[in-house]
Formats: sequence, structure tokens, C-alpha cells
Amino acid sequence: MHSILIIEDEPAIADAVTYALETEGFETRCYQLGREGLDALCSGESFALVILDVGLPDISGFEVCKSIRRFSNVPIIFLTARNEEVDRVVGLEIGGDDYVSKPFSPRELAARVKVILKRVSLSESNNKVDSEFEVDVAKAQIRYYGERLELTRYEYLILSLLLKQPERVFTRTQIMDNVWEEPETSLERAVDTHIKSLRTKLRAITGDADPIRTHRGMGYSIKASTQ
Repeated sequence: MHSILIIEDEPAIADAVTYALETEGFETRCYQLGREGLDALCSGESFALVILDVGLPDISGFEVCKSIRRFSNVPIIFLTARNEEVDRVVGLEIGGDDYVSKPFSPRELAARVKVILKRVSLSESNNKVDSEFEVDVAKAQIRYYGERLELTRYEYLILSLLLKQPERVFTRTQIMDNVWEEPETSLERAVDTHIKSLRTKLRAITGDADPIRTHRGMGYSIKASTQ
């Protein structure tokens, strides 16, 4: 059963959304503050999707989304009283998957949730590099030849980035811009350190096999399927 995280400070809206989702068979957890929702995600709880109000009392929903995207690709639907096109564009550009303006139909929202989860499921099954890697976005886990990799946050985010575009060479700067919260405060050598650790963990499973390629003077890539 899928669990949905709702971050919405208006009780009436939160109750209506919760009822609509639970009627469709979903489990729900609801928080009124953005930081509470972030804490729930960071605690290790597994959520299939996040419904996120933009106008939260503590921090903006856009800021919550940015924080989530630093460690998770869980789908996000924004809820907002705003209807300006610029807000919709900003929400999608920073990592939102859909945008619903208030007032809205809770049943329609539940239908959108099902559509997104179906799309994510199909994408995950079709976008595996090969049988070597399996990425579970909702749980922020990666399996290599069926074995779960015990990865740090940065290792997970770096490997996920490489797996999204096999054979593409990512420079150290590009990796840092996509993974680090404040890339300007870290040295590019940090990327090399995490890559080295990743290789050690991969080789612990397959011996000398190394799917991560080093492109001297450029950056890193991961091999596409050879099977």
C-alpha cells in the first residue's frame, strides 16, 4: 500500500485530501509545517508521493521542495492558492511533478496521484541501466546485482545521477551542482573521494568489475548495459 505525505496547514483542506486518498486505498501522514514534513522524510519513512502546499506558515513550499530534491526524487504535487503562470513554472523547474490550484476537487487530486504513481512505476521499470542496477526512488535505495548498497547520501545522489544518463560524461562541477546543497563551499576533490568509495562498494560485490568510468580532465560516466 502506498503512503502519501501531505504537508498542508489548512485543516479543512488536509482533511478533505486525506479522506479522498484513503478512500482510494492510500495511507496518509499529514503535517502542518514544512520542517515537520522534511523531518518525516529524513527519518527514513517511505513515502510514494508528497502533496505540498506552497504557502506554509514556517517556510515556503518551494524551499521544502528544494530541500527534498537534495536527497530524494519522490514525486511532488504542489497545492497553492496562487494561479500565476510564473509560480507554476517555478514549481516545475525546481522539481515539482504537478501543480494544483485552490480550490480543487480532492477526488481529482487523488486521480492525479494515481496517474503520477503509475508513470513513476513504468519509468522505473523501463529506465534501469540493465539488470545490474535497480533504483528504488521512493526508498532512496540502489541494488547492485540484487544486493542493496549501503550508501551515504552523497554516494546515493552521485550514483543516481550517473544512472539517469548512462555514457554521459558529468564534469565534477556538474556533479556538485546536482548533488551538493552548497557546491561553492566544497572542493571538487570531494567528488573524487565519493567516487572512490562507491567503487570500493561496487567491487565488494563483483570483484574487479567497475561500471564507473573516469574521463581524465573531464569527469565521470557510467557504462550502459552490455547485456
